[in-house]
Amino acid sequence: MFSRIKSMLYFARNGFVHGCGYCIFIIFISASCTSSYYEESGSVFHTLYKIKYQSPEILTDKIDAELRAFNLSLNPFNPNSVISKVNRNEAVEVDDWFITVFNKAMEVSENSGGVFDVTAAPLINLWGFGFEKSDSVSQQKIDSIQSFVGYKKIRLNGRKVIKEDPRITLNFSAIAKGYASDVIAALLEREGVKNYMVWIGGEVASKGKNPNGNCWQIGIEKPEDDFSGIQNELEATIMLCDKSGLATSGNYRNFYIKDGKKYAHTIDPHTGYPSEQSILSATIIAPDCMTADAYATAFMAMGVEPAIAMAAKIPEIEYYIIYADSLTGDYKIKYSEGTASMLRR
Repeated sequence: MFSRIKSMLYFARNGFVHGCGYCIFIIFISASCTSSYYEESGSVFHTLYKIKYQSPEILTDKIDAELRAFNLSLNPFNPNSVISKVNRNEAVEVDDWFITVFNKAMEVSENSGGVFDVTAAPLINLWGFGFEKSDSVSQQKIDSIQSFVGYKKIRLNGRKVIKEDPRITLNFSAIAKGYASDVIAALLEREGVKNYMVWIGGEVASKGKNPNGNCWQIGIEKPEDDFSGIQNELEATIMLCDKSGLATSGNYRNFYIKDGKKYAHTIDPHTGYPSEQSILSATIIAPDCMTADAYATAFMAMGVEPAIAMAAKIPEIEYYIIYADSLTGDYKIKYSEGTASMLRR
């Protein structure tokens, strides 16, 4: 489920920082004339959400109801959700939210050559980053799991999920939080809201202006392993002035160390092992947050040059990549032409 937290706990005087293993935060400065901007915050999908919107009335109950319904569709931690029933091979008809996310996931899988793959859930669980835990990892276990991993081994037939192997399970974590931001953004728009920012677990859907009448400002942090809950130094700030989605994926906080080796949370389904690419964080800007969320994960697993080559074929996405130089280990930056126009100077 999700819990309600008093909004002002998370909206600090000069902005707020999230600490959910990602690398963005939202910047805004409240003004005395912003009484029509409301703030909501809480937790859903084991992560925080924060919402700011301009409205003639507070929409807490409607937002809660939408998140509650969404939770029953795509939350793999909820045993009563649609995705949990699909994973248990129960006879269930999937809903529109599931279908939307599934179709986008298949699109991104195809565009990324299968590096993005929502059927990699058992591998993610094996490495201890999923909704189940495993005590040990071995090549034998990886080989066994890979026999039933692959986005081409599952499809939709109407509202039924068809699996080639009943052991196939799905994890939409790399796309569902972004879509949840879109779903709440759509709710706000149905209520006539023209200025809003929705932030769920680091994924942002925004439109219009902030309380000061300026574009929403999204800060990208410098990647630092020793995160202690204190705001890191900013690498860049992106200005979101039109309706758009933004998501950042990063390996530098969500990892564990075993036998002296660091294992990051982005799993390459082709090898069954955590990705060892040089990208430290990938920020994607797209027309919707679901698309941004999925491609941010794909970038992390693909590496710098393949990811940039893929992006060149997808005009709807822009990117900002922080990566480690292969020779010196120093941080390097690459970003698309479209992103350049959004950077605050």
